[in-house]
Amino acid sequence: MAAVELHTGRLKLRAWREADRQAFARFNADPEVMRYFPDRLSEEDSDALAQRIQAHIEEHGWGLWAVEAIGVAPFAGFIGLAAPRFESHFTPCIEVGWRLGREYWGRGYATEGAHAVLAFGFGELGLSEIVSLTSQSNLPSRRVMERLGMTHHAGDDFDHPLIPPGHALRRHVLYRKGPGGSGESSS
Repeated sequence: MAAVELHTGRLKLRAWREADRQAFARFNADPEVMRYFPDRLSEEDSDALAQRIQAHIEEHGWGLWAVEAIGVAPFAGFIGLAAPRFESHFTPCIEVGWRLGREYWGRGYATEGAHAVLAFGFGELGLSEIVSLTSQSNLPSRRVMERLGMTHHAGDDFDHPLIPPGHALRRHVLYRKGPGGSGESSS
């Protein structure tokens, strides 16, 4: 299937290129970028993740798109949609997510790109709800979720099943958004 591209004023969300992998591996090895993940990724694990992401885009036309910051960087990270690979009270679902290199933080790229992704998910894919999740302590991502108009209800918080019991990042928060802008789905 042909990969969809999304465009904003400053960003192009596109299919991945082989040239993106080196920067992606650098981001995934950066302790600050991976601060809210249980582990940093080896180059091999990073390449495998990039391959899975690209395979999803090739199959479905959408996914976790590579982010090109126009006139700034050919690859700044990813922003897009994915289905979580675990079971919880809110799955199955589609999640909006992002991971940008540290040098691209604080520029509004995550919020700008995620707005375009949400519009695509609700408009083109006809989704009734999109969620976002992160560790409870990840305040920067939680602020992005709030800027996107997503809502958080403490009753949705959960222990991430892929993170071991007792790990500091196990407790996660869930944010929701429906197509009308609310945190409740329309179904």
